[in-house]
Amino acid sequence: MAPSPHPGALAALQREIVACNRCQRLVEHCRQVAATKRRAYLDWDYWGKPVPSFGDPDARLLIVGLAPGAHGSNRTGRMFTGDSSGDFLYDALYETGFASQPSATSLDDGLTLRDCYIASTVRCAPPQNKPRPAEIATCRPFFDRELRLLREVRAVLALGSIAMNSYLTLQRTRGSVFLKKDFPFKHGALHRLPSGPAVLCSYHPSRQNTQTGRLTRPMMLGVLQLAKEMVSVE
Repeated sequence: MAPSPHPGALAALQREIVACNRCQRLVEHCRQVAATKRRAYLDWDYWGKPVPSFGDPDARLLIVGLAPGAHGSNRTGRMFTGDSSGDFLYDALYETGFASQPSATSLDDGLTLRDCYIASTVRCAPPQNKPRPAEIATCRPFFDRELRLLREVRAVLALGSIAMNSYLTLQRTRGSVFLKKDFPFKHGALHRLPSGPAVLCSYHPSRQNTQTGRLTRPMMLGVLQLAKEMVSVE
């Protein structure tokens, strides 16, 4: 087993992520949303900057989403916290043993993750929830460094096709040789790459997917149960 990273290495990387201002469009959007707020959250002091990753540094499962929600993570400062996507995801993570509680409302709500770590493809909330390709590429080095520090990761759960594509691109930049077309995105699909952790696919738990029935709770639980079985194999 590889030795655990220096206790402060992941924390130092997260501080660097929070201080990043490389994508001016995203920086300005996060600050604007934090200043104008949503009526339901007028009494909140919005986070309004890049959102750090969250979880168990010895995790065997890495979950990768798209980007912070404008009035969710961009408000609370923690991945998938404070919006409907997080409500759906953390409930399922709790049911499958990856989370200590079924809800996530704020940084100080007591939630912890077990054997699980959550990151995102882009660390800033993008306008219309649509990051540009250049913004995704700019953020990818953070993902690369994070994965190198998370030395126990055995599987990556990609929430959505953009997250999966980002992971595939990262592995190719590391020298893994494969064709992306051989690894199509499909909910529940499991792909083992020539190198690096396997990738498991799920639809993103966005309101659009969960309210239309494209992603149901049993579907999410099924993917997480498969992930649990994958990382538990010795």
